Amino acid sequence: MVTIVRVSTALTYPAKFMLAAAMNPCPCGFYGDSQRECTCTPFQIQKYRAKISGPLLDRIDMHIEVPPVKYQELTVDTDGESSLTIRTRVQRARDIQKERFKKFKSVYCNAHMEAKYIRKYCILEKEAEKLLKDAIERLGLSARAYDRILKVSRTIADLEAKEEISSHHIAEAIQYRSLDRNLWM
Repeated sequence: MVTIVRVSTALTYPAKFMLAAAMNPCPCGFYGDSQRECTCTPFQIQKYRAKISGPLLDRIDMHIEVPPVKYQELTVDTDGESSLTIRTRVQRARDIQKERFKKFKSVYCNAHMEAKYIRKYCILEKEAEKLLKDAIERLGLSARAYDRILKVSRTIADLEAKEEISSHHIAEAIQYRSLDRNLWM
């Protein structure tokens, strides 16, 4: 499992900090692997994962599981989206955020939003609101996780240049919280 995250900071200037961290799902590294069998006991896995506290995980915007890549996928000769295309889309989203927050001194991007700005700028379509409510209740997510999901979904919507946050933006943001779900013992 590899986790790529941005940890929020209380800085009053544009921060360009990103924490990229990686950890195995268990001591042997094979828990959940479809090709190899995990040799760890449930107690070992729980003890291993308990090294990362819930409050720390709550402060991480995104947790992303990265499964092993199969040989066939490594050797396929297909062109993906170019880095230039991705960069253009990201820059356009950053410009949207810069414009949105231009009158505020301490907010430069969605990640810096406080609760009052989240309520103002994270407008959800009805279906998105229902999906988020269901996820919060079913997964038992914290208020901090709720805020993180809204900030990430706002960014996903910005990448599509959408004003309102729709259910697929919320669904994608929830998927980036894998350690909040039952995968984390």
